[in-house]
Amino acid sequence: MSGHTTGEGDGGVSAGVTFGLLAAWAVHDLEEVATVPGWARDRVPELRGRFPQVPERIWQRLESIDGREFTTAVAGMAIVVAAAAADGHRTRGHSGFYQGALNGFGLHALVHVAQAAAVRGYTPGVVTSPLVVIPFTLWARGRLRRAGVLRPARPRDVVQGLALATAATAGTHVMARRLLRQGRTASRT
Repeated sequence: MSGHTTGEGDGGVSAGVTFGLLAAWAVHDLEEVATVPGWARDRVPELRGRFPQVPERIWQRLESIDGREFTTAVAGMAIVVAAAAADGHRTRGHSGFYQGALNGFGLHALVHVAQAAAVRGYTPGVVTSPLVVIPFTLWARGRLRRAGVLRPARPRDVVQGLALATAATAGTHVMARRLLRQGRTASRT
């Protein structure tokens, strides 16, 4: 018998709880990869008129997203989520990085739902948010709680979870733009 526990109630959690984060994230981001560029191209002109208070640079950035950049950013995020899931597995669910990523993942689903409500229609990610992201997050948190390793959720944890999700998203998009720009520069030389 190995020293690595995977049963719940003994201070550890199953691989489904930890690596399930990566699987649920992949399903959710497949929806986004399939829909973001076309949705932005088709909907931004109408939304710009409905929401004039949104800064123009946000609309311009949304309109300029292409499939390659978005897919590259998603690949970068896959590395972040895989690292969080692996750390969660390594620590049997105790990892603050894993729990923060799990919380950020669940909270960002609420942002998708709020965006869809604000635009009164479909927004990328809103289908898998209530069907995959929120149920997985609640299930995984329940498993962590039963295993006795769930950290208490305080208001600052909500802020930190959303900040982690936002920083990771922004960082992977910056990385994607730079990588693609370097690739274009290298192909011209």
